[in-house]
Amino acid sequence: MVKILPEGRGGIHYENYSGQSIALDTVKCAVKIKKSRVPPTQFNEVLIRSNALTDRGFYQWAFYPGMLFLSRDRWWGNGGMRDRPHEGVDFCFYKDREGRINHVSDTPLAIPVLYEGTVVHLVEDYIGTSLFVLHDICDTNGNQLYTIYGHTDPSEGIRSGVAVREGSIIATIADAGKKKAKMSSHLHLSIAWISPAYPHERLDWKSLADHDRALLVNPLLFIDSTYTVLQYPSKI
Repeated sequence: MVKILPEGRGGIHYENYSGQSIALDTVKCAVKIKKSRVPPTQFNEVLIRSNALTDRGFYQWAFYPGMLFLSRDRWWGNGGMRDRPHEGVDFCFYKDREGRINHVSDTPLAIPVLYEGTVVHLVEDYIGTSLFVLHDICDTNGNQLYTIYGHTDPSEGIRSGVAVREGSIIATIADAGKKKAKMSSHLHLSIAWISPAYPHERLDWKSLADHDRALLVNPLLFIDSTYTVLQYPSKI
C-alpha cells in the first residue's frame, strides 16, 4: 500500500538569475518581467483536460520525493542517489478521488506547451526525446525563458524552428519499455532562464546543470496545483 505524506501546493514564483547582465535592448522579448513575477500558465488545466483525467477521477498529482526538483534520490530501479540534483519534476502518477494512485501511461499522455514559443532543439534521451522550447519572455537581466520536456515522442511536425501556441500538444510521453529503461514512463518537465548568447544547438541536460549557463527553476512554482508526496514502496 502507498503511504501518503502531507500535501504541497505550487504557485507563481520567480528566482532571480545571478549570471552576466545583458542589455535588454539586445534581446527581442514580447514580455519583460519583474523579479517577483512570471506569466501565469494554464499548463496544468490543459494537461488534465487534454488527457480526460477528470473523467478518470483525477484529484491531484502524486510524486515520490525523487521526482521533485533538486532531489538527489533515484526513484526508479533499486534507488540510490542521482549523479546530480534533479533538474525538474517528473509527472508519472496522480491520485484519484477515491484515494487510489494511478499511472499516467494508462493511456498515452498528451503534453501541452506552457507558453507560446518556438521549438529550438531536440535531443535524444534514454527514454525518448527532449524538446527545448524558447519563449518570448525575459527577466530583468535579459535572460530568456525555456521550458524543456523530457522522455517524449514529439508530435508530427514538431521540429526545430516550429512555432507553438500556448497549450498546444507538442508530444506524448515515450514508452520506457521500448528502450528497456528500468523506470516507469513519465514526463520530465524543466524550466530555465538562459542567456541569449548561449547557442540553441548546444543545449542538453549537461548544459542545464551548469549554473554559469542556466538557472533552473522549480516547475511546481509556475504551476498552480496541489500535489501529494508519496513514501517509497518496495518497488515502483
